[in-house]
Amino acid sequence: MIINCNSTKIDLCEGHVMGVLNVTPDSFYDGGKYKDLNSIVSQAKQMLEDGATFIDIGGASTKPGADVVDEKEEINRVIPAINAIKKHAPKAIISIDTTSSIVAEKAVTYGASIVNDISAGTFDDRMLDVVASLGIPYIAMHIQGTPKTMQINPSYDHVVDDVFLAMESFRDRAFKQGIKQIIIDPGFGFGKTLSHNYQLLNHLDKFQSLGHPILVGASRKSMIQKPINVQAENALNGTTVVNTIAALQGASILRVHDVKEAVQVFKIVNYMNQQSSQTSSSL
Repeated sequence: MIINCNSTKIDLCEGHVMGVLNVTPDSFYDGGKYKDLNSIVSQAKQMLEDGATFIDIGGASTKPGADVVDEKEEINRVIPAINAIKKHAPKAIISIDTTSSIVAEKAVTYGASIVNDISAGTFDDRMLDVVASLGIPYIAMHIQGTPKTMQINPSYDHVVDDVFLAMESFRDRAFKQGIKQIIIDPGFGFGKTLSHNYQLLNHLDKFQSLGHPILVGASRKSMIQKPINVQAENALNGTTVVNTIAALQGASILRVHDVKEAVQVFKIVNYMNQQSSQTSSSL
């Protein structure tokens, strides 16, 4: 449960928050909000002040129906953002959200220390080799299809077992290619129906047996919007509910747009777990 990010060791046992910072024009919630370096740095600093351990920088939208972004354009979006954040917050731990090994390698050169890949290496044949050579933590997410097609009738025999086996297979492949620090993301909203998402949430603890930290990224997504009939702008309370369930089910990292509330989730869940341990030891 300890990961090493550019010589900074982070114990994930008590849970950590990853702030989402998309420097895109079209991401589903924050697309277009951070158009210049001043707004990017301001948001990153606010997230860090609110308790984020990681800042996840994305330069290509992966919302349902999204088109592929040219690697050059993606680099032009993320590198200035990483540079600016590291200049104003040198100790910030930055994750690069990309499916491109070229973008990942470039981002790490400029200060990123985690790769967050929604495809678990399936969109770019070089990705696993590049991550292995960089020696950094790798967030591997499950996806069925591509962002363009993933929500067109997603189908599984048994979604929990199918996703589990896919992530188990990935883990074995990644180990063989030399990746030593793996974080598992079951991929809420990526090629899953509403029912699929909640089946995965209800059985999230199953993924602990893979032996790696679990990341959950459900922030303001349609799986939260639909049951309570709200838009993304009004889905913060629902997000906190889902994040609390995820933390209780063993999630080590919550990837969110709203850092302060997610930090509070872990504080309460950790406190509850401490009280439970004390009660058990006294019996």
